[in-house]
Amino acid sequence: MPDLRGGEAKTVSLVGSTGSIGTQALDVIDASAGRYRVVALGAARSVEVLAEQARRLRPEVVAIADSSRAGELAELVPPGTEVLAGEGALEEISTAAEVVLNGVVGFAGLPVTIAALRAGRRLALANKESLIAGGPVVQAARATPGAEIVPVDSEHCAVHQCLRSILGETGMEALPDLPPSPLRRVVLTASGGPFRGRPSQELAEVTIADALAHPTWSMGPKITIDSSTLMNKGLEVIEAHELFGVSYDRIDVVVHPQSVVHSMIETTDGATIAQLSMPDMRLPIGYALAYPDRIDTAFGAIDWGALGRLDFEPPDRDGFPCLDLAYRAGRAGGTAPACLNGANEVAVSAFLDGRVRWVDIPEVIASALDDYIPSEPTTVADVLEADRCGRDLAGAAVARRRLAGR
Repeated sequence: MPDLRGGEAKTVSLVGSTGSIGTQALDVIDASAGRYRVVALGAARSVEVLAEQARRLRPEVVAIADSSRAGELAELVPPGTEVLAGEGALEEISTAAEVVLNGVVGFAGLPVTIAALRAGRRLALANKESLIAGGPVVQAARATPGAEIVPVDSEHCAVHQCLRSILGETGMEALPDLPPSPLRRVVLTASGGPFRGRPSQELAEVTIADALAHPTWSMGPKITIDSSTLMNKGLEVIEAHELFGVSYDRIDVVVHPQSVVHSMIETTDGATIAQLSMPDMRLPIGYALAYPDRIDTAFGAIDWGALGRLDFEPPDRDGFPCLDLAYRAGRAGGTAPACLNGANEVAVSAFLDGRVRWVDIPEVIASALDDYIPSEPTTVADVLEADRCGRDLAGAAVARRRLAGR
C-alpha cells in the first residue's frame, strides 16, 4: 500500500465509510472546506454507497471486505481508483493516511485498529469492540511511535476533552499511563435507553421494534439494542479503563436522559468538569479528525434558552444486569472482555432474529461468562479464540433456551 500522506490537507482513511459514523464523518469533511483529503474508503459489502462516495471524493483506493463484490465495485468507481477486496482489504487501507477513522461495526473492527496503530497513525476510534475485546494486544500496538487513539464515542470523547483540561496535551500523550493528576473519578453518562423506568414485568414483553426505538440517538441496530440493555454503557466502562488507565473502582455510570452532558471527570478537591453539547455525533468525529485543533463548524451547539432541564439518576442495575456483567468481565481482565463481547454479539443477533427474548440477553451472556476461563492474550489469535469461545458458549445458551421453549 503506498504512503498517501502529505500535502496541506490532512489525509484521512474512512474505514466503514458507508455506515452511520462514516457518513457523518463525510458531513464533517464536507463542512471543512479543503481541510481534509479522503485518500481511502472502505466498507464490508455496501457496494453502491461505497461507489457513490468514491465518485464524489475521488480517493486513491477503495476497499470492500466481501471479495465476491469486487468486480461489481471496480465497474462503478472512477477510472484510476484502485480496488482492494477480501480478507485484509480494510486493514490495508488503515495504514496510508495521517488519520484513520475506524467506523467498522462490531468485533470485525479489531484488525483495522491494530493495523492503524502498528503503522503509527492517529486512530479516530468509533469501534469500541476492538479496544474492549483486544485490550492488551491493542495496548501493545498503541506503543508504536506516532500511534495515538482519539476516541469518537461521545462519552469517551467528552472524557478526553475533560482530561485534556487538567493534563494538557503533553499529559495526554502519556495515556493510558495516566500521569499523577488531580483526577478522582470518571463519570460516564447513559441515556437510559427506551426502557428507562420500566418495571421488570413489562421488560419481559419488550419487542424488537420497542428496543430499536432509541429516544435520543440514531444508531445501527446492534448498538441500539446494546443501549437498551445498558451493555453499551458496560462496554464503555471497559473502554474507558483501556483508553485512560483509570481503575474500575474509579469509573461510575449515571443516567442522564437528555444526553447533553456527555460525560464528566471529578477532581480530588470535589470539582466536576463536564463536556456538554446537543446530541450530534459529528462533534466528536470532528474533534478526533482535527485534534489537537478544533473544527470551525458548531455541530451540537446548545440553545440555553430552550434547553430547560438536565436530569440525573442512578442506573437500574437489577433491571439492566448487563452493566454489571461488563464490570465483572473488565475486572477479570485478560480475555474475559473478548468473551463478553462475543457472547453479547450472539445474544443481540438472536434477539433481532426473534430466537430469544430481550430479557434473555443478559442471561445468555452470564451463562457464557460462567463457563469461560480467561487467559492473558499476547496475539490477535488469542483474542480471536476468546471471541470464538464467547460466541460458541452464547450460542449453546441460546439453543438451550430454544429447546426449553423460552
